[in-house]
Amino acid sequence: MGEEFQASKPIYMQIVDRIVQQIIRGELLPEEKLPSVREMAIQTGVNPNTIQRTYSELERMEVVETKRGQGTFITEDEQMIKQLKVNMQIGIIEVFVKNMKELGFSDKEMVTGLETYFERKRGEDDD
Repeated sequence: MGEEFQASKPIYMQIVDRIVQQIIRGELLPEEKLPSVREMAIQTGVNPNTIQRTYSELERMEVVETKRGQGTFITEDEQMIKQLKVNMQIGIIEVFVKNMKELGFSDKEMVTGLETYFERKRGEDDD
């Protein structure tokens, strides 16, 4: 019933990340209604106050809009959704580059490594 969460990051931010990922993947569509705070709390196995904080953060980020008496809805601003995707991509790349730099890889070695990886993956897909 409950979800697994990492101790290194606040739970409400982990739920924010999951919702943003669902929006980016098209699992949650513009203008779609999110579950109520109580329903989401039950689904995730966390306190309703945590979900309220999650929804408040999503609203602060302008990812959702709360309509009094109706619920919380995904933004219809497609430019905002595109920007979310770009921001997530940049974040993932920054973590990758930081980890590779810590291991001593140069920029060129990272690019070569990625090219080799994609070539190998293409070869596997052809099989």
